[in-house]
Amino acid sequence: MEKSVNKAVAFPKIVIIGGGFGGIELAKRLRDKEVEILMLDRHNYHTFQPLLYQVATGGLEADSIAFPLRKIFKNQKNFTFRVTEVEKIDQTAKTLHTTIGEISYDYLIIATGSETNYFGQKEIEHFSMPMKTIPEALNLRSMILQNLEEALIENDHLKKSSLLNFVVVGGGPTGVELSGALAELKNHILPKDYPELSIDAVKVYIIEGSPAVLGAMSEQASAKAKQFLQNLGVQVYTNMRVVIYDGMSIKLSDGQSINTKNVLWSAGVKGAVPEGLTSGQITRGNRIIVDEFNRVKNTNNIFAIGDVAAMITTDLPNGLPGVAPAAIQQGKKLASNLIRIINNEPPEAFRYFDKGSMATVGRNLAVVDIGKIRFQGIFAWFVWMFVHLMSLVGFRNKIVTFVNWVWSYFSYDRGTRLIIRRFNRQSMTEDPNAR
Repeated sequence: MEKSVNKAVAFPKIVIIGGGFGGIELAKRLRDKEVEILMLDRHNYHTFQPLLYQVATGGLEADSIAFPLRKIFKNQKNFTFRVTEVEKIDQTAKTLHTTIGEISYDYLIIATGSETNYFGQKEIEHFSMPMKTIPEALNLRSMILQNLEEALIENDHLKKSSLLNFVVVGGGPTGVELSGALAELKNHILPKDYPELSIDAVKVYIIEGSPAVLGAMSEQASAKAKQFLQNLGVQVYTNMRVVIYDGMSIKLSDGQSINTKNVLWSAGVKGAVPEGLTSGQITRGNRIIVDEFNRVKNTNNIFAIGDVAAMITTDLPNGLPGVAPAAIQQGKKLASNLIRIINNEPPEAFRYFDKGSMATVGRNLAVVDIGKIRFQGIFAWFVWMFVHLMSLVGFRNKIVTFVNWVWSYFSYDRGTRLIIRRFNRQSMTEDPNAR
Protein backbone atom coordinates (compact mmCIF):
# COMPACT_ATOMS: atom_id res chain seq x y z
CA MET A 1 0.00 0.00 0.00
CA GLU A 2 1.28 3.46 -0.89
CA LYS A 3 2.24 5.74 1.98
CA SER A 4 0.33 8.98 2.32
CA VAL A 5 2.24 12.14 1.52
CA ASN A 6 3.28 14.14 4.56
CA LYS A 7 4.28 17.66 3.54
CA ALA A 8 6.15 18.16 6.86
CA VAL A 9 8.79 15.74 5.55
CA ALA A 10 11.25 17.04 2.97
CA PHE A 11 10.64 14.74 0.05
CA PRO A 12 12.63 14.92 -3.22
CA LYS A 13 11.43 17.86 -5.31
CA ILE A 14 10.49 17.00 -8.89
CA VAL A 15 9.95 19.99 -11.16
CA ILE A 16 8.11 19.40 -14.44
CA ILE A 17 8.32 22.09 -17.13
CA GLY A 18 5.26 21.76 -19.35
CA GLY A 19 1.65 20.67 -18.91
CA GLY A 20 1.35 18.64 -22.11
CA PHE A 21 0.55 14.97 -22.54
CA GLY A 22 3.86 13.71 -21.13
CA GLY A 23 4.03 16.09 -18.17
CA ILE A 24 0.45 15.33 -17.10
CA GLU A 25 0.93 11.56 -17.32
CA LEU A 26 4.16 11.76 -15.31
CA ALA A 27 2.57 13.85 -12.54
CA LYS A 28 -0.48 11.55 -12.37
CA ARG A 29 1.70 8.47 -12.01
CA LEU A 30 3.50 10.06 -9.06
CA ARG A 31 0.26 10.48 -7.10
CA ASP A 32 0.68 9.41 -3.46
CA LYS A 33 4.42 8.84 -3.92
CA GLU A 34 6.85 10.34 -1.43
CA VAL A 35 7.85 13.19 -3.69
CA GLU A 36 7.02 16.88 -4.03
CA ILE A 37 5.83 17.77 -7.55
CA LEU A 38 5.91 21.28 -9.00
CA MET A 39 4.60 21.80 -12.53
CA LEU A 40 5.41 24.98 -14.45
CA ASP A 41 3.67 26.18 -17.60
CA ARG A 42 3.11 29.52 -19.34
CA HIS A 43 -0.61 28.71 -19.53
CA ASN A 44 -2.91 27.44 -16.80
CA TYR A 45 -4.47 24.87 -19.10
CA HIS A 46 -3.66 21.75 -21.08
CA THR A 47 -4.22 21.97 -24.84
CA PHE A 48 -5.43 19.03 -26.90
CA GLN A 49 -3.32 19.98 -29.92
CA PRO A 50 -4.69 17.39 -32.41
CA LEU A 51 -7.94 19.39 -32.61
CA LEU A 52 -6.44 22.88 -32.90
CA TYR A 53 -7.28 22.91 -36.61
CA GLN A 54 -10.99 22.64 -35.74
CA VAL A 55 -10.72 25.73 -33.54
CA ALA A 56 -8.95 27.55 -36.40
CA THR A 57 -11.69 26.65 -38.90
CA GLY A 58 -14.69 27.29 -36.65
CA GLY A 59 -15.59 23.69 -35.86
CA LEU A 60 -14.97 23.96 -32.12
CA GLU A 61 -14.51 26.68 -29.54
CA ALA A 62 -11.18 26.89 -27.74
CA ASP A 63 -12.56 25.80 -24.36
CA SER A 64 -13.64 22.50 -25.92
CA ILE A 65 -10.01 21.39 -26.30
CA ALA A 66 -8.49 23.07 -23.24
CA PHE A 67 -8.70 21.96 -19.62
CA PRO A 68 -7.43 23.71 -16.45
CA LEU A 69 -4.28 22.05 -15.15
CA ARG A 70 -5.20 22.69 -11.54
CA LYS A 71 -8.53 20.92 -12.06
CA ILE A 72 -6.76 17.83 -13.40
CA PHE A 73 -4.78 17.54 -10.16
CA LYS A 74 -7.28 19.05 -7.70
CA ASN A 75 -7.16 16.04 -5.36
CA GLN A 76 -3.46 15.28 -5.67
CA LYS A 77 -1.84 16.25 -2.37
CA ASN A 78 1.78 16.23 -3.54
CA PHE A 79 1.16 18.47 -6.57
CA THR A 80 1.64 22.23 -6.97
CA PHE A 81 1.26 24.33 -10.11
CA ARG A 82 2.59 27.75 -11.08
CA VAL A 83 2.03 29.88 -14.19
CA THR A 84 5.43 31.09 -15.33
CA GLU A 85 7.99 30.98 -18.11
CA VAL A 86 11.35 29.32 -17.56
CA GLU A 87 14.08 31.69 -18.68
CA LYS A 88 17.14 29.54 -17.95
CA ILE A 89 18.25 26.27 -16.38
CA ASP A 90 21.28 26.39 -14.07
CA GLN A 91 22.49 22.80 -14.14
CA THR A 92 25.26 23.37 -11.58
CA ALA A 93 23.12 25.09 -8.94
CA LYS A 94 20.10 22.88 -9.74
CA THR A 95 17.86 25.93 -10.09
CA LEU A 96 15.53 27.48 -12.67
CA HIS A 97 15.40 31.18 -13.43
CA THR A 98 11.74 31.98 -14.10
CA THR A 99 9.48 35.01 -14.46
CA ILE A 100 8.28 34.42 -10.86
CA GLY A 101 11.73 34.01 -9.37
CA GLU A 102 14.30 31.28 -8.77
CA ILE A 103 13.08 27.71 -8.30
CA SER A 104 15.23 24.84 -7.05
CA TYR A 105 14.85 21.19 -7.97
CA ASP A 106 16.21 17.77 -7.10
CA TYR A 107 14.99 16.24 -10.34
CA LEU A 108 14.04 18.25 -13.41
CA ILE A 109 11.80 16.99 -16.22
CA ILE A 110 11.69 19.02 -19.43
CA ALA A 111 8.36 18.36 -21.17
CA THR A 112 8.09 21.59 -23.13
CA GLY A 113 6.98 20.02 -26.42
CA SER A 114 7.68 21.59 -29.78
CA GLU A 115 7.20 24.87 -31.61
CA THR A 116 6.87 25.87 -35.25
CA ASN A 117 10.04 25.51 -37.31
CA TYR A 118 10.51 28.02 -40.15
CA PHE A 119 13.99 26.68 -40.99
CA GLY A 120 15.56 30.12 -40.63
CA GLN A 121 13.27 31.83 -43.15
CA LYS A 122 12.52 35.05 -41.27
CA GLU A 123 10.26 36.58 -43.90
CA ILE A 124 8.06 33.50 -43.99
CA GLU A 125 8.00 33.46 -40.18
CA HIS A 126 6.80 37.06 -40.17
CA PHE A 127 4.02 36.75 -42.75
CA SER A 128 2.72 33.18 -42.45
CA MET A 129 0.42 31.80 -39.76
CA PRO A 130 1.44 29.00 -37.37
CA MET A 131 -0.96 26.81 -35.41
CA LYS A 132 0.69 25.29 -32.34
CA THR A 133 -1.25 27.01 -29.56
CA ILE A 134 -4.82 28.10 -28.85
CA PRO A 135 -4.01 31.82 -29.27
CA GLU A 136 -2.46 31.02 -32.67
CA ALA A 137 -5.52 28.99 -33.70
CA LEU A 138 -7.81 31.86 -32.68
CA ASN A 139 -5.65 34.32 -34.62
CA LEU A 140 -5.84 32.04 -37.64
CA ARG A 141 -9.64 31.82 -37.38
CA SER A 142 -9.92 35.59 -37.15
CA MET A 143 -7.62 36.07 -40.14
CA ILE A 144 -9.62 33.65 -42.29
CA LEU A 145 -12.94 35.28 -41.44
CA GLN A 146 -11.61 38.84 -41.73
CA ASN A 147 -10.16 38.11 -45.16
CA LEU A 148 -13.48 36.68 -46.32
CA GLU A 149 -15.26 39.81 -45.09
CA GLU A 150 -12.70 42.03 -46.82
CA ALA A 151 -13.09 40.07 -50.06
CA LEU A 152 -16.78 41.04 -50.17
CA ILE A 153 -15.92 44.71 -50.60
CA GLU A 154 -12.65 44.40 -52.57
CA ASN A 155 -12.97 45.40 -56.24
CA ASP A 156 -9.39 44.85 -57.37
CA HIS A 157 -9.17 41.38 -58.91
CA LEU A 158 -5.63 40.56 -57.71
CA LYS A 159 -6.27 41.75 -54.17
CA LYS A 160 -9.56 39.86 -54.08
CA SER A 161 -7.92 36.62 -55.24
CA SER A 162 -5.18 37.00 -52.63
CA LEU A 163 -7.87 37.14 -49.93
CA LEU A 164 -9.57 34.00 -51.26
CA ASN A 165 -6.53 31.79 -51.90
CA PHE A 166 -5.57 29.60 -48.93
CA VAL A 167 -2.17 27.90 -48.98
CA VAL A 168 -1.30 25.24 -46.40
CA VAL A 169 2.44 24.51 -46.30
CA GLY A 170 3.25 21.03 -45.01
CA GLY A 171 1.61 17.73 -45.90
CA GLY A 172 1.78 16.00 -42.53
CA PRO A 173 -1.33 15.20 -40.44
CA THR A 174 -1.80 18.84 -39.37
CA GLY A 175 -1.53 20.16 -42.93
CA VAL A 176 -3.81 17.50 -44.38
CA GLU A 177 -6.46 17.98 -41.70
CA LEU A 178 -6.32 21.77 -41.95
CA SER A 179 -6.56 21.84 -45.75
CA GLY A 180 -9.43 19.34 -45.66
CA ALA A 181 -11.28 21.46 -43.11
CA LEU A 182 -10.78 24.58 -45.25
CA ALA A 183 -12.14 22.73 -48.29
CA GLU A 184 -15.24 21.68 -46.35
CA LEU A 185 -15.64 25.25 -45.12
CA LYS A 186 -15.57 26.36 -48.74
CA ASN A 187 -17.95 23.65 -49.98
CA HIS A 188 -20.58 23.69 -47.24
CA ILE A 189 -20.38 26.92 -45.23
CA LEU A 190 -19.33 29.76 -47.52
CA PRO A 191 -22.23 29.35 -49.98
CA LYS A 192 -24.63 29.97 -47.07
CA ASP A 193 -22.68 32.67 -45.20
CA TYR A 194 -21.26 34.50 -48.22
CA PRO A 195 -23.71 34.11 -51.12
CA GLU A 196 -22.22 37.22 -52.74
CA LEU A 197 -18.89 35.44 -53.22
CA SER A 198 -18.15 33.19 -56.15
CA ILE A 199 -17.21 29.93 -54.44
CA ASP A 200 -15.14 28.94 -57.48
CA ALA A 201 -12.89 31.90 -56.68
CA VAL A 202 -12.00 30.35 -53.30
CA LYS A 203 -9.06 28.00 -53.72
CA VAL A 204 -7.26 25.75 -51.25
CA TYR A 205 -3.69 24.53 -51.88
CA ILE A 206 -1.44 22.18 -49.92
CA ILE A 207 2.31 22.29 -50.54
CA GLU A 208 4.52 19.36 -49.51
CA GLY A 209 8.27 19.12 -50.05
CA SER A 210 8.42 15.32 -50.13
CA PRO A 211 6.92 13.04 -52.80
CA ALA A 212 3.66 12.43 -50.89
CA VAL A 213 1.36 13.82 -48.23
CA LEU A 214 1.31 11.86 -44.95
CA GLY A 215 4.72 10.51 -45.85
CA ALA A 216 5.19 8.94 -42.40
CA MET A 217 2.16 6.69 -42.94
CA SER A 218 1.75 3.78 -45.37
CA GLU A 219 1.76 4.31 -49.13
CA GLN A 220 -1.87 3.22 -49.18
CA ALA A 221 -2.87 5.85 -46.60
CA SER A 222 -0.83 8.53 -48.36
CA ALA A 223 -2.36 7.83 -51.77
CA LYS A 224 -5.88 7.70 -50.37
CA ALA A 225 -5.42 10.95 -48.43
CA LYS A 226 -4.28 12.69 -51.63
CA GLN A 227 -7.33 11.33 -53.46
CA PHE A 228 -9.66 12.51 -50.66
CA LEU A 229 -8.13 16.00 -50.75
CA GLN A 230 -8.43 16.27 -54.50
CA ASN A 231 -12.05 15.11 -54.38
CA LEU A 232 -12.74 17.95 -51.94
CA GLY A 233 -11.21 20.41 -54.39
CA VAL A 234 -7.81 20.87 -52.73
CA GLN A 235 -4.92 21.40 -55.16
CA VAL A 236 -2.13 19.11 -53.94
CA TYR A 237 1.47 20.03 -54.81
CA THR A 238 4.17 17.50 -53.83
CA ASN A 239 7.95 17.62 -54.33
CA MET A 240 7.57 21.36 -53.99
CA ARG A 241 9.28 23.79 -51.64
CA VAL A 242 8.42 27.33 -50.63
CA VAL A 243 11.17 29.69 -51.71
CA ILE A 244 9.83 32.96 -50.31
CA TYR A 245 6.65 34.60 -49.09
CA ASP A 246 6.32 38.38 -48.82
CA GLY A 247 2.79 38.61 -47.45
CA MET A 248 1.20 38.97 -50.88
CA SER A 249 2.63 36.20 -53.06
CA ILE A 250 4.20 32.86 -52.26
CA LYS A 251 6.89 31.61 -54.65
CA LEU A 252 7.48 27.88 -55.11
CA SER A 253 10.60 25.97 -56.12
CA ASP A 254 9.28 25.26 -59.62
CA GLY A 255 9.07 29.00 -60.29
CA GLN A 256 5.32 29.47 -60.05
CA SER A 257 3.71 31.90 -57.64
CA ILE A 258 0.37 31.94 -55.85
CA ASN A 259 -1.20 35.27 -55.02
CA THR A 260 -2.33 34.91 -51.39
CA LYS A 261 -2.61 36.61 -48.03
CA ASN A 262 -3.43 33.29 -46.33
CA VAL A 263 -0.35 31.11 -45.82
CA LEU A 264 -0.81 28.57 -43.04
CA TRP A 265 2.51 27.06 -41.98
CA SER A 266 2.64 23.44 -40.78
CA ALA A 267 5.83 22.37 -42.54
CA GLY A 268 7.90 21.49 -39.50
CA VAL A 269 8.49 21.64 -35.77
CA LYS A 270 11.48 21.95 -33.49
CA GLY A 271 11.97 21.32 -29.81
CA ALA A 272 11.03 24.13 -27.44
CA VAL A 273 14.23 23.99 -25.40
CA PRO A 274 14.79 26.32 -22.42
CA GLU A 275 18.13 28.11 -22.21
CA GLY A 276 20.84 26.57 -20.07
CA LEU A 277 21.56 23.33 -21.90
CA THR A 278 24.85 22.95 -23.74
CA SER A 279 25.23 22.49 -27.49
CA GLY A 280 26.42 18.93 -26.85
CA GLN A 281 23.05 18.14 -25.27
CA ILE A 282 21.09 19.33 -28.31
CA THR A 283 20.71 17.50 -31.62
CA ARG A 284 18.95 17.96 -34.95
CA GLY A 285 15.54 19.58 -34.75
CA ASN A 286 16.60 21.45 -31.60
CA ARG A 287 15.78 18.39 -29.51
CA ILE A 288 17.43 17.26 -26.29
CA ILE A 289 19.57 14.11 -26.44
CA VAL A 290 18.36 11.52 -23.92
CA ASP A 291 19.35 7.93 -23.14
CA GLU A 292 17.04 4.93 -22.84
CA PHE A 293 15.91 6.21 -19.43
CA ASN A 294 14.98 9.67 -20.82
CA ARG A 295 17.94 11.11 -18.94
CA VAL A 296 19.55 14.15 -20.57
CA LYS A 297 23.08 13.59 -21.85
CA ASN A 298 25.84 14.31 -19.28
CA THR A 299 23.39 14.69 -16.38
CA ASN A 300 22.04 12.42 -13.67
CA ASN A 301 19.03 14.41 -12.48
CA ILE A 302 17.61 16.08 -15.60
CA PHE A 303 15.21 14.25 -17.91
CA ALA A 304 13.29 15.12 -21.08
CA ILE A 305 10.13 13.52 -22.49
CA GLY A 306 7.78 14.09 -25.41
CA ASP A 307 8.46 16.09 -28.57
CA VAL A 308 11.45 17.90 -27.07
CA ALA A 309 13.33 14.65 -26.37
CA ALA A 310 15.51 12.83 -28.92
CA MET A 311 15.86 9.18 -27.92
CA ILE A 312 17.99 7.88 -30.79
CA THR A 313 18.13 4.08 -31.11
CA THR A 314 19.03 1.53 -33.78
CA ASP A 315 15.35 0.90 -34.43
CA LEU A 316 14.49 4.60 -34.35
CA PRO A 317 17.44 6.51 -35.89
CA ASN A 318 15.35 9.68 -36.03
CA GLY A 319 14.04 9.30 -32.51
CA LEU A 320 10.48 8.70 -31.36
CA PRO A 321 7.58 10.16 -33.38
CA GLY A 322 6.22 13.47 -32.13
CA VAL A 323 2.82 12.12 -31.16
CA ALA A 324 0.82 12.08 -27.93
CA PRO A 325 1.10 8.29 -27.28
CA ALA A 326 4.91 8.50 -27.30
CA ALA A 327 4.89 11.33 -24.74
CA ILE A 328 2.33 9.57 -22.56
CA GLN A 329 4.31 6.32 -22.58
CA GLN A 330 7.52 8.17 -21.69
CA GLY A 331 5.77 9.99 -18.84
CA LYS A 332 4.44 6.71 -17.46
CA LYS A 333 7.82 4.96 -17.60
CA LEU A 334 9.76 7.91 -16.22
CA ALA A 335 7.44 8.09 -13.19
CA SER A 336 8.36 4.53 -12.19
CA ASN A 337 12.03 5.12 -12.98
CA LEU A 338 12.20 8.23 -10.81
CA ILE A 339 10.92 6.24 -7.85
CA ARG A 340 13.47 3.52 -8.59
CA ILE A 341 16.28 6.11 -8.78
CA ILE A 342 15.16 7.75 -5.53
CA ASN A 343 15.19 4.31 -3.88
CA ASN A 344 18.70 3.62 -5.26
CA GLU A 345 17.40 0.97 -7.65
CA PRO A 346 18.48 0.68 -11.29
CA PRO A 347 16.04 2.26 -13.78
CA GLU A 348 14.42 0.28 -16.58
CA ALA A 349 14.91 1.13 -20.25
CA PHE A 350 12.00 2.70 -22.11
CA ARG A 351 10.41 0.71 -24.92
CA TYR A 352 7.99 2.42 -27.29
CA PHE A 353 4.81 0.64 -28.33
CA ASP A 354 3.52 2.02 -31.63
CA LYS A 355 -0.28 2.18 -31.44
CA GLY A 356 -0.59 3.28 -35.05
CA SER A 357 -1.23 6.49 -36.98
CA MET A 358 -4.35 8.18 -38.27
CA ALA A 359 -5.47 11.38 -39.94
CA THR A 360 -8.81 12.78 -41.02
CA VAL A 361 -9.36 14.64 -44.27
CA GLY A 362 -13.02 15.53 -43.93
CA ARG A 363 -16.52 14.26 -43.42
CA ASN A 364 -16.50 10.44 -43.69
CA LEU A 365 -12.90 10.64 -44.89
CA ALA A 366 -9.94 9.41 -42.84
CA VAL A 367 -6.98 7.05 -43.06
CA VAL A 368 -5.78 4.69 -40.32
CA ASP A 369 -2.65 2.53 -40.03
CA ILE A 370 -2.51 0.10 -37.09
CA GLY A 371 0.41 -2.27 -37.44
CA LYS A 372 -0.12 -4.06 -40.75
CA ILE A 373 -3.81 -3.19 -40.80
CA ARG A 374 -4.77 -0.39 -43.20
CA PHE A 375 -8.21 1.04 -43.73
CA GLN A 376 -9.67 4.27 -45.08
CA GLY A 377 -12.99 6.01 -45.54
CA ILE A 378 -16.01 6.23 -43.26
CA PHE A 379 -15.01 3.46 -40.82
CA ALA A 380 -11.58 5.04 -40.42
CA TRP A 381 -13.30 8.37 -39.81
CA PHE A 382 -15.42 6.92 -37.00
CA VAL A 383 -12.31 5.32 -35.47
CA TRP A 384 -10.50 8.66 -35.67
CA MET A 385 -13.42 10.46 -33.98
CA PHE A 386 -13.71 7.86 -31.20
CA VAL A 387 -9.98 7.88 -30.39
CA HIS A 388 -9.78 11.67 -30.31
CA LEU A 389 -12.99 12.03 -28.32
CA MET A 390 -11.81 9.57 -25.67
CA SER A 391 -8.39 11.26 -25.52
CA LEU A 392 -9.83 14.66 -24.60
CA VAL A 393 -9.25 15.70 -20.99
CA GLY A 394 -12.45 16.30 -19.03
CA PHE A 395 -15.97 14.85 -19.30
CA ARG A 396 -17.45 18.24 -20.25
CA ASN A 397 -15.01 18.63 -23.15
CA LYS A 398 -15.93 15.18 -24.44
CA ILE A 399 -19.66 15.98 -24.34
CA VAL A 400 -19.33 19.45 -25.88
CA THR A 401 -17.09 18.18 -28.67
CA PHE A 402 -19.38 15.21 -29.37
CA VAL A 403 -22.47 17.45 -29.57
CA ASN A 404 -20.64 19.85 -31.90
CA TRP A 405 -19.56 17.00 -34.15
CA VAL A 406 -23.06 15.50 -34.30
CA TRP A 407 -24.57 18.91 -35.10
CA SER A 408 -21.98 19.58 -37.81
CA TYR A 409 -22.48 16.13 -39.32
CA PHE A 410 -26.23 16.43 -39.77
CA SER A 411 -26.47 20.17 -40.48
CA TYR A 412 -23.32 20.62 -42.62
CA ASP A 413 -22.68 23.64 -40.43
CA ARG A 414 -19.99 24.97 -38.09
CA GLY A 415 -21.30 27.10 -35.27
CA THR A 416 -18.26 29.07 -34.11
CA ARG A 417 -17.47 31.40 -36.98
CA LEU A 418 -16.82 34.30 -34.65
CA ILE A 419 -14.22 37.06 -34.86
CA ILE A 420 -13.71 37.36 -31.12
CA ARG A 421 -10.64 39.54 -31.45
CA ARG A 422 -9.54 41.30 -34.62
CA PHE A 423 -6.23 40.27 -36.07
CA ASN A 424 -3.82 42.62 -37.85
CA ARG A 425 -2.36 40.56 -40.68
CA GLN A 426 0.12 43.32 -41.64
CA SER A 427 2.06 43.04 -38.40
CA MET A 428 0.94 39.43 -37.75
CA THR A 429 -0.05 40.34 -34.22
CA GLU A 430 -3.32 40.90 -32.49
CA ASP A 431 -4.59 44.44 -33.05
CA PRO A 432 -4.29 46.10 -29.60
CA ASN A 433 -6.82 48.79 -30.54
CA ALA A 434 -9.57 46.35 -31.49
CA ARG A 435 -12.45 45.69 -29.14
